[in-house]
Amino acid sequence: MFCLLVLASSISLAQSDSMVIKQISDEIFMHGQAYSNLKYLCKKVGPRLSGSPGAALAVEQTARMLREAGADSVYLQPCMVPHWVRGDKEVGRALLQNGTSFPLNIVALGNAVGTPAAGITAPVVEVTNFKELDALGKEGVKGKIVFYNYRMDPRYINTFRAYGEAGVYRSQGPSRAAALGAVGVIVRTLSPVLDDHPHTGATRYDEQFPQIPAVAISTNGAVQLSDALAKKSVKQIYFKTNCKMLEDVLSYNVVGEIKGTEFPNEIITVGGHLDSWDLAEGAHDDGTGCMQSIEVIRVMKALGIRPKRTIRAVMFMNEENGLRGGNKYAEIAKTENKKFIMALESDAGGFTPRGFGFSATAAQKERILSWKPLFHPYGALEFNEGGGGADIGPLRPLGTALIGLNPDSQRYMDLHHAKTDVFEAVSERELNLGTVVMAAMVYLVSQYGL
Repeated sequence: MFCLLVLASSISLAQSDSMVIKQISDEIFMHGQAYSNLKYLCKKVGPRLSGSPGAALAVEQTARMLREAGADSVYLQPCMVPHWVRGDKEVGRALLQNGTSFPLNIVALGNAVGTPAAGITAPVVEVTNFKELDALGKEGVKGKIVFYNYRMDPRYINTFRAYGEAGVYRSQGPSRAAALGAVGVIVRTLSPVLDDHPHTGATRYDEQFPQIPAVAISTNGAVQLSDALAKKSVKQIYFKTNCKMLEDVLSYNVVGEIKGTEFPNEIITVGGHLDSWDLAEGAHDDGTGCMQSIEVIRVMKALGIRPKRTIRAVMFMNEENGLRGGNKYAEIAKTENKKFIMALESDAGGFTPRGFGFSATAAQKERILSWKPLFHPYGALEFNEGGGGADIGPLRPLGTALIGLNPDSQRYMDLHHAKTDVFEAVSERELNLGTVVMAAMVYLVSQYGL
Protein backbone atom coordinates (compact mmCIF):
# COMPACT_ATOMS: atom_id res chain seq x y z
CA MET A 1 0.00 0.00 0.00
CA PHE A 2 2.81 2.39 0.92
CA CYS A 3 4.53 1.78 -2.44
CA LEU A 4 1.30 2.51 -4.27
CA LEU A 5 0.92 5.81 -2.38
CA VAL A 6 4.50 6.81 -3.22
CA LEU A 7 3.93 5.92 -6.88
CA ALA A 8 0.69 7.89 -6.98
CA SER A 9 2.40 10.86 -5.37
CA SER A 10 5.26 10.72 -7.92
CA ILE A 11 2.80 10.57 -10.82
CA SER A 12 0.87 13.51 -9.38
CA LEU A 13 4.03 15.59 -9.03
CA ALA A 14 5.12 14.75 -12.57
CA GLN A 15 1.72 15.79 -13.91
CA SER A 16 1.85 19.01 -11.92
CA ASP A 17 5.36 19.81 -13.15
CA SER A 18 4.34 19.00 -16.72
CA MET A 19 1.49 21.49 -16.44
CA VAL A 20 3.75 24.23 -15.07
CA ILE A 21 6.29 23.67 -17.83
CA LYS A 22 3.50 23.87 -20.41
CA GLN A 23 2.46 27.20 -18.89
CA ILE A 24 6.07 28.37 -19.13
CA SER A 25 6.18 27.32 -22.77
CA ASP A 26 2.89 29.02 -23.62
CA GLU A 27 3.93 32.25 -21.92
CA ILE A 28 7.28 32.38 -23.74
CA PHE A 29 5.84 31.61 -27.15
CA MET A 30 2.94 34.04 -26.73
CA HIS A 31 4.59 36.92 -24.86
CA GLY A 32 8.33 36.28 -24.84
CA GLN A 33 10.75 39.20 -24.84
CA ALA A 34 14.04 37.38 -25.60
CA TYR A 35 13.90 38.04 -29.35
CA SER A 36 13.01 41.74 -29.07
CA ASN A 37 15.63 42.19 -26.35
CA LEU A 38 18.18 40.48 -28.61
CA LYS A 39 17.32 42.84 -31.44
CA TYR A 40 17.96 45.81 -29.16
CA LEU A 41 21.24 44.35 -27.95
CA CYS A 42 22.46 43.65 -31.48
CA LYS A 43 21.19 46.75 -33.28
CA LYS A 44 21.31 49.45 -30.59
CA VAL A 45 24.36 48.23 -28.64
CA GLY A 46 26.23 46.15 -31.23
CA PRO A 47 29.68 44.60 -30.73
CA ARG A 48 30.63 44.30 -27.05
CA LEU A 49 34.31 43.45 -26.75
CA SER A 50 35.52 43.74 -23.15
CA GLY A 51 36.71 47.23 -22.32
CA SER A 52 34.88 48.84 -25.24
CA PRO A 53 32.11 51.46 -25.12
CA GLY A 54 29.77 48.76 -26.49
CA ALA A 55 30.48 46.53 -23.50
CA ALA A 56 29.78 49.41 -21.10
CA LEU A 57 26.48 50.17 -22.83
CA ALA A 58 25.54 46.48 -22.75
CA VAL A 59 25.98 46.46 -18.96
CA GLU A 60 23.64 49.41 -18.65
CA GLN A 61 21.01 48.02 -21.00
CA THR A 62 20.88 44.46 -19.68
CA ALA A 63 20.51 45.82 -16.16
CA ARG A 64 17.50 47.73 -17.49
CA MET A 65 16.13 44.58 -19.15
CA LEU A 66 16.42 42.65 -15.88
CA ARG A 67 14.57 45.35 -13.98
CA GLU A 68 11.83 45.36 -16.62
CA ALA A 69 11.67 41.55 -16.40
CA GLY A 70 10.70 41.95 -12.74
CA ALA A 71 13.83 40.81 -10.93
CA ASP A 72 13.60 41.42 -7.18
CA SER A 73 17.03 43.00 -7.26
CA VAL A 74 19.54 43.95 -9.96
CA TYR A 75 23.15 44.69 -9.20
CA LEU A 76 26.62 44.85 -10.74
CA GLN A 77 29.74 42.91 -9.81
CA PRO A 78 32.87 44.93 -10.63
CA CYS A 79 35.76 43.17 -12.36
CA MET A 80 38.86 44.36 -14.18
CA VAL A 81 38.97 43.16 -17.79
CA PRO A 82 41.47 43.17 -20.66
CA HIS A 83 41.16 45.97 -23.21
CA TRP A 84 42.35 44.77 -26.62
CA VAL A 85 41.65 46.92 -29.67
CA ARG A 86 41.82 45.86 -33.32
CA GLY A 87 42.64 49.22 -34.85
CA ASP A 88 42.42 49.83 -38.59
CA LYS A 89 41.43 47.04 -40.97
CA GLU A 90 44.07 44.39 -41.55
CA VAL A 91 45.78 44.14 -44.94
CA GLY A 92 47.40 41.04 -46.43
CA ARG A 93 48.83 39.95 -49.79
CA ALA A 94 50.53 36.93 -51.24
CA LEU A 95 53.49 38.17 -53.31
CA LEU A 96 54.05 35.88 -56.27
CA GLN A 97 57.21 34.83 -58.10
CA ASN A 98 56.02 36.54 -61.29
CA GLY A 99 55.81 39.95 -59.61
CA THR A 100 52.02 39.97 -59.14
CA SER A 101 50.05 39.39 -55.95
CA PHE A 102 46.63 38.44 -54.66
CA PRO A 103 44.89 39.72 -51.50
CA LEU A 104 44.56 37.68 -48.33
CA ASN A 105 41.23 37.91 -46.51
CA ILE A 106 42.50 38.12 -42.91
CA VAL A 107 41.62 39.40 -39.44
CA ALA A 108 43.87 39.68 -36.42
CA LEU A 109 43.46 37.10 -33.70
CA GLY A 110 42.17 38.47 -30.42
CA ASN A 111 44.83 39.48 -27.87
CA ALA A 112 47.47 39.40 -30.62
CA VAL A 113 50.18 42.02 -30.96
CA GLY A 114 50.21 44.17 -34.07
CA THR A 115 52.84 44.23 -36.75
CA PRO A 116 55.39 47.03 -37.07
CA ALA A 117 53.98 50.12 -38.81
CA ALA A 118 55.28 48.91 -42.16
CA GLY A 119 53.84 45.43 -41.71
CA ILE A 120 55.84 42.23 -42.09
CA THR A 121 57.07 40.60 -45.28
CA ALA A 122 58.57 37.11 -45.14
CA PRO A 123 58.59 33.71 -46.81
CA VAL A 124 55.77 31.40 -45.73
CA VAL A 125 55.80 27.77 -44.71
CA GLU A 126 52.61 25.69 -44.62
CA VAL A 127 51.90 23.00 -42.02
CA THR A 128 48.75 21.11 -41.16
CA ASN A 129 49.64 20.22 -37.56
CA PHE A 130 52.21 20.70 -34.82
CA LYS A 131 54.02 17.50 -35.74
CA GLU A 132 54.85 18.95 -39.14
CA LEU A 133 55.90 22.23 -37.54
CA ASP A 134 58.26 20.51 -35.11
CA ALA A 135 59.71 18.41 -37.93
CA LEU A 136 60.73 21.60 -39.74
CA GLY A 137 62.57 22.82 -36.64
CA LYS A 138 64.29 26.17 -36.34
CA GLU A 139 66.09 25.69 -39.62
CA GLY A 140 62.82 25.48 -41.53
CA VAL A 141 60.86 28.09 -39.56
CA LYS A 142 63.19 30.89 -38.47
CA GLY A 143 62.43 34.22 -40.13
CA LYS A 144 59.27 32.88 -41.80
CA ILE A 145 55.51 33.17 -41.47
CA VAL A 146 53.88 29.90 -40.42
CA PHE A 147 50.58 29.06 -42.13
CA TYR A 148 48.54 26.57 -40.10
CA ASN A 149 46.22 25.00 -42.65
CA TYR A 150 44.29 22.66 -40.35
CA ARG A 151 40.81 21.85 -41.61
CA MET A 152 38.05 21.30 -39.06
CA ASP A 153 37.17 17.61 -39.23
CA PRO A 154 33.78 17.34 -40.99
CA ARG A 155 33.24 13.76 -39.85
CA TYR A 156 32.22 14.78 -36.33
CA ILE A 157 28.48 15.27 -36.04
CA ASN A 158 28.98 17.59 -33.08
CA THR A 159 30.90 20.52 -34.54
CA PHE A 160 32.16 21.56 -31.09
CA ARG A 161 34.34 18.46 -31.09
CA ALA A 162 35.93 19.51 -34.37
CA TYR A 163 36.30 23.06 -33.06
CA GLY A 164 38.07 21.81 -29.95
CA GLU A 165 40.65 19.95 -32.03
CA ALA A 166 41.24 22.84 -34.42
CA GLY A 167 41.26 25.50 -31.72
CA VAL A 168 44.73 24.63 -30.47
CA TYR A 169 46.25 26.14 -33.62
CA ARG A 170 44.64 29.48 -32.88
CA SER A 171 45.36 29.48 -29.15
CA GLN A 172 48.81 27.85 -29.08
CA GLY A 173 49.96 28.22 -32.68
CA PRO A 174 51.63 31.64 -32.48
CA SER A 175 53.79 30.75 -29.49
CA ARG A 176 54.65 27.30 -30.87
CA ALA A 177 55.83 28.98 -34.08
CA ALA A 178 57.65 31.77 -32.23
CA ALA A 179 59.59 29.17 -30.26
CA LEU A 180 61.16 28.10 -33.57
CA GLY A 181 61.89 31.65 -34.74
CA ALA A 182 58.79 32.47 -36.81
CA VAL A 183 57.99 36.15 -37.33
CA GLY A 184 54.23 35.77 -37.88
CA VAL A 185 51.38 33.28 -38.07
CA ILE A 186 48.37 32.73 -40.32
CA VAL A 187 45.70 30.33 -39.03
CA ARG A 188 42.98 28.79 -41.18
CA THR A 189 39.62 29.99 -39.87
CA LEU A 190 37.88 27.59 -37.48
CA SER A 191 34.80 26.92 -39.57
CA PRO A 192 33.49 23.84 -41.39
CA VAL A 193 32.23 25.81 -44.40
CA LEU A 194 34.10 27.28 -47.35
CA ASP A 195 33.38 31.01 -47.50
CA ASP A 196 35.08 34.39 -47.46
CA HIS A 197 34.50 35.28 -43.80
CA PRO A 198 37.56 35.01 -41.54
CA HIS A 199 36.75 34.30 -37.89
CA THR A 200 38.65 35.88 -35.03
CA GLY A 201 39.07 34.43 -31.51
CA ALA A 202 41.62 34.62 -28.73
CA THR A 203 45.19 33.49 -28.87
CA ARG A 204 47.31 32.92 -25.76
CA TYR A 205 50.95 33.86 -25.72
CA ASP A 206 53.46 31.76 -23.82
CA GLU A 207 55.65 34.20 -21.90
CA GLN A 208 58.72 32.05 -22.61
CA PHE A 209 58.70 33.07 -26.27
CA PRO A 210 58.44 36.28 -28.31
CA GLN A 211 54.96 37.59 -29.06
CA ILE A 212 54.46 37.60 -32.83
CA PRO A 213 51.60 38.94 -34.98
CA ALA A 214 48.87 36.40 -35.73
CA VAL A 215 45.91 36.47 -38.09
CA ALA A 216 43.10 34.18 -39.24
CA ILE A 217 42.43 33.71 -42.94
CA SER A 218 39.05 32.79 -44.43
CA THR A 219 38.58 29.15 -45.42
CA ASN A 220 38.39 30.08 -49.10
CA GLY A 221 41.53 32.14 -48.65
CA ALA A 222 43.28 29.21 -46.99
CA VAL A 223 42.48 26.97 -49.95
CA GLN A 224 43.70 29.59 -52.42
CA LEU A 225 46.94 30.15 -50.53
CA SER A 226 47.57 26.43 -50.12
CA ASP A 227 47.02 25.84 -53.86
CA ALA A 228 49.44 28.64 -54.72
CA LEU A 229 52.05 27.24 -52.35
CA ALA A 230 51.66 23.79 -53.88
CA LYS A 231 52.48 25.32 -57.27
CA LYS A 232 55.50 27.10 -55.72
CA SER A 233 54.22 30.40 -57.08
CA VAL A 234 54.34 32.30 -53.75
CA LYS A 235 57.52 34.24 -53.05
CA GLN A 236 56.56 35.97 -49.79
CA ILE A 237 53.61 36.98 -47.64
CA TYR A 238 52.92 40.52 -46.52
CA PHE A 239 50.46 41.47 -43.83
CA LYS A 240 49.85 44.45 -41.59
CA THR A 241 47.76 44.56 -38.41
CA ASN A 242 47.11 47.48 -36.08
CA CYS A 243 45.94 45.78 -32.90
CA LYS A 244 47.27 46.28 -29.40
CA MET A 245 46.54 45.51 -25.77
CA LEU A 246 45.81 48.52 -23.56
CA GLU A 247 45.61 48.72 -19.78
CA ASP A 248 42.89 46.72 -18.01
CA VAL A 249 39.65 48.60 -17.45
CA LEU A 250 36.78 48.32 -14.99
CA SER A 251 33.70 46.45 -16.16
CA TYR A 252 30.91 44.42 -14.56
CA ASN A 253 28.91 41.24 -14.39
CA VAL A 254 25.20 42.07 -14.40
CA VAL A 255 23.06 40.06 -11.95
CA GLY A 256 19.28 39.91 -11.61
CA GLU A 257 17.80 37.90 -8.76
CA ILE A 258 14.53 36.38 -7.59
CA LYS A 259 14.80 35.53 -3.91
CA GLY A 260 13.77 32.00 -2.88
CA THR A 261 10.78 31.67 -0.59
CA GLU A 262 12.00 28.67 1.47
CA PHE A 263 15.71 28.27 0.84
CA PRO A 264 16.96 31.74 -0.12
CA ASN A 265 20.60 30.80 0.54
CA GLU A 266 20.52 28.04 -2.07
CA ILE A 267 21.50 29.71 -5.33
CA ILE A 268 20.62 28.70 -8.88
CA THR A 269 22.65 30.54 -11.52
CA VAL A 270 21.53 30.85 -15.14
CA GLY A 271 23.55 32.91 -17.57
CA GLY A 272 25.49 33.71 -20.70
CA HIS A 273 28.39 36.00 -21.51
CA LEU A 274 27.67 39.61 -22.34
CA ASP A 275 30.89 40.40 -24.18
CA SER A 276 31.34 39.58 -27.85
CA TRP A 277 34.02 39.91 -30.48
CA ASP A 278 34.23 43.16 -32.36
CA LEU A 279 33.57 41.95 -35.91
CA ALA A 280 29.80 41.58 -35.59
CA GLU A 281 26.83 41.87 -33.25
CA GLY A 282 27.51 38.77 -31.16
CA ALA A 283 23.98 37.51 -31.73
CA HIS A 284 24.50 33.77 -31.25
CA ASP A 285 27.74 34.28 -29.29
CA ASP A 286 26.36 35.05 -26.81
CA GLY A 287 23.52 37.49 -27.08
CA THR A 288 21.09 34.59 -27.25
CA GLY A 289 22.30 33.06 -23.98
CA CYS A 290 22.02 36.39 -22.17
CA MET A 291 18.53 37.13 -23.46
CA GLN A 292 17.35 33.61 -22.64
CA SER A 293 18.60 34.03 -19.07
CA ILE A 294 16.78 37.34 -18.66
CA GLU A 295 13.66 35.67 -20.03
CA VAL A 296 13.87 32.98 -17.34
CA ILE A 297 13.42 35.74 -14.77
CA ARG A 298 10.60 37.35 -16.75
CA VAL A 299 8.56 34.17 -17.22
CA MET A 300 8.77 33.26 -13.53
CA LYS A 301 7.44 36.67 -12.61
CA ALA A 302 4.82 36.74 -15.36
CA LEU A 303 3.35 33.41 -14.21
CA GLY A 304 3.58 34.23 -10.52
CA ILE A 305 5.91 31.32 -9.86
CA ARG A 306 7.54 31.76 -6.47
CA PRO A 307 10.69 29.62 -6.53
CA LYS A 308 11.70 27.97 -3.28
CA ARG A 309 15.36 28.66 -4.06
CA THR A 310 17.00 31.86 -5.23
CA ILE A 311 17.41 32.27 -8.98
CA ARG A 312 20.12 34.51 -10.39
CA ALA A 313 20.39 35.48 -14.04
CA VAL A 314 23.99 36.52 -14.71
CA MET A 315 25.43 38.35 -17.70
CA PHE A 316 29.09 37.40 -17.42
CA MET A 317 31.69 39.85 -18.75
CA ASN A 318 34.88 38.88 -20.60
CA GLU A 319 34.40 35.25 -21.51
CA GLU A 320 35.94 35.74 -24.95
CA ASN A 321 39.43 36.90 -24.08
CA GLY A 322 39.99 36.50 -20.38
CA LEU A 323 37.18 34.82 -18.36
CA ARG A 324 37.49 37.55 -15.76
CA GLY A 325 33.74 37.74 -15.13
CA GLY A 326 33.26 34.04 -14.50
CA ASN A 327 36.24 33.96 -12.18
CA LYS A 328 35.03 37.04 -10.30
CA TYR A 329 31.54 35.57 -9.85
CA ALA A 330 33.03 32.39 -8.34
CA GLU A 331 35.44 34.42 -6.18
CA ILE A 332 32.54 36.38 -4.71
CA ALA A 333 30.46 33.22 -4.35
CA LYS A 334 33.11 31.71 -2.08
CA THR A 335 32.64 34.62 0.35
CA GLU A 336 28.82 34.67 0.40
CA ASN A 337 28.24 31.78 2.83
CA LYS A 338 25.56 30.40 0.51
CA LYS A 339 25.13 27.11 -1.31
CA PHE A 340 25.51 27.36 -5.08
CA ILE A 341 23.58 24.26 -6.01
CA MET A 342 23.30 24.54 -9.79
CA ALA A 343 24.55 26.70 -12.64
CA LEU A 344 23.10 26.56 -16.15
CA GLU A 345 24.87 28.23 -19.05
CA SER A 346 23.73 28.92 -22.60
CA ASP A 347 26.74 29.65 -24.82
CA ALA A 348 26.32 27.44 -27.87
CA GLY A 349 23.95 29.57 -29.92
CA GLY A 350 20.24 30.13 -30.11
CA PHE A 351 19.50 27.11 -32.28
CA THR A 352 17.00 24.30 -31.65
CA PRO A 353 17.71 22.74 -28.23
CA ARG A 354 18.71 19.08 -28.30
CA GLY A 355 19.18 18.66 -24.54
CA PHE A 356 21.76 19.25 -21.84
CA GLY A 357 25.24 18.23 -20.84
CA PHE A 358 25.96 18.13 -17.12
CA SER A 359 28.79 17.68 -14.66
CA ALA A 360 27.49 16.64 -11.26
CA THR A 361 27.71 14.15 -8.43
CA ALA A 362 26.05 10.75 -8.75
CA ALA A 363 23.07 11.88 -6.65
CA GLN A 364 22.71 15.10 -8.63
CA LYS A 365 22.88 13.19 -11.93
CA GLU A 366 20.19 10.78 -10.77
CA ARG A 367 17.80 13.61 -10.01
CA ILE A 368 18.54 15.45 -13.28
CA LEU A 369 17.96 12.27 -15.27
CA SER A 370 14.68 11.64 -13.46
CA TRP A 371 13.31 14.81 -15.07
CA LYS A 372 14.22 13.81 -18.61
CA PRO A 373 10.66 12.71 -19.62
CA LEU A 374 9.38 16.21 -18.83
CA PHE A 375 11.57 17.61 -21.63
CA HIS A 376 10.51 15.16 -24.34
CA PRO A 377 7.56 17.30 -25.56
CA TYR A 378 10.04 20.09 -26.29
CA GLY A 379 12.53 17.99 -28.23
CA ALA A 380 15.27 18.16 -25.59
CA LEU A 381 15.99 14.45 -25.62
CA GLU A 382 19.73 14.26 -24.99
CA PHE A 383 20.87 14.27 -21.35
CA ASN A 384 24.61 13.61 -21.47
CA GLU A 385 27.27 13.49 -18.79
CA GLY A 386 30.00 16.08 -19.22
CA GLY A 387 29.06 19.68 -19.80
CA GLY A 388 28.62 23.10 -18.30
CA GLY A 389 30.30 26.22 -19.64
CA ALA A 390 33.38 28.39 -19.38
CA ASP A 391 31.83 31.03 -17.13
CA ILE A 392 30.22 28.63 -14.68
CA GLY A 393 33.19 26.24 -14.60
CA PRO A 394 34.89 28.10 -11.72
CA LEU A 395 31.88 27.22 -9.51
CA ARG A 396 32.55 23.47 -9.70
CA PRO A 397 34.88 23.40 -6.65
CA LEU A 398 31.93 24.68 -4.59
CA GLY A 399 30.02 21.48 -5.34
CA THR A 400 27.82 23.21 -7.89
CA ALA A 401 26.17 21.01 -10.50
CA LEU A 402 27.04 22.46 -13.91
CA ILE A 403 24.60 22.20 -16.80
CA GLY A 404 25.11 23.40 -20.35
CA LEU A 405 22.29 23.90 -22.83
CA ASN A 406 23.13 21.91 -25.97
CA PRO A 407 21.46 23.32 -29.07
CA ASP A 408 21.88 21.78 -32.50
CA SER A 409 25.48 22.51 -33.47
CA GLN A 410 25.39 22.23 -37.26
CA ARG A 411 25.27 25.96 -38.10
CA TYR A 412 26.96 27.54 -35.11
CA MET A 413 30.55 27.31 -36.33
CA ASP A 414 29.55 28.89 -39.66
CA LEU A 415 29.00 32.16 -37.74
CA HIS A 416 31.16 31.86 -34.65
CA HIS A 417 33.46 34.89 -34.18
CA ALA A 418 32.71 36.13 -37.72
CA LYS A 419 31.02 39.24 -39.08
CA THR A 420 28.01 37.09 -39.99
CA ASP A 421 27.01 36.57 -36.32
CA VAL A 422 24.15 39.06 -36.54
CA PHE A 423 20.57 39.30 -35.31
CA GLU A 424 19.16 38.21 -38.68
CA ALA A 425 20.86 34.81 -38.24
CA VAL A 426 18.69 33.99 -35.20
CA SER A 427 15.30 32.27 -35.43
CA GLU A 428 12.77 33.61 -32.94
CA ARG A 429 11.12 30.22 -32.58
CA GLU A 430 14.38 28.36 -31.97
CA LEU A 431 15.48 31.01 -29.49
CA ASN A 432 12.18 30.70 -27.60
CA LEU A 433 12.28 26.91 -27.54
CA GLY A 434 15.74 26.99 -26.01
CA THR A 435 14.44 29.43 -23.41
CA VAL A 436 11.56 27.09 -22.57
CA VAL A 437 13.84 24.17 -21.72
CA MET A 438 16.20 26.42 -19.76
CA ALA A 439 13.33 27.86 -17.72
CA ALA A 440 11.95 24.36 -17.16
CA MET A 441 15.27 23.13 -15.76
CA VAL A 442 15.61 26.17 -13.52
CA TYR A 443 12.04 25.70 -12.28
CA LEU A 444 12.60 22.03 -11.40
CA VAL A 445 15.82 22.73 -9.51
CA SER A 446 14.17 25.66 -7.73
CA GLN A 447 11.38 23.40 -6.51
CA TYR A 448 13.26 20.21 -5.65
CA GLY A 449 16.90 21.17 -5.28
CA LEU A 450 19.82 18.95 -6.22
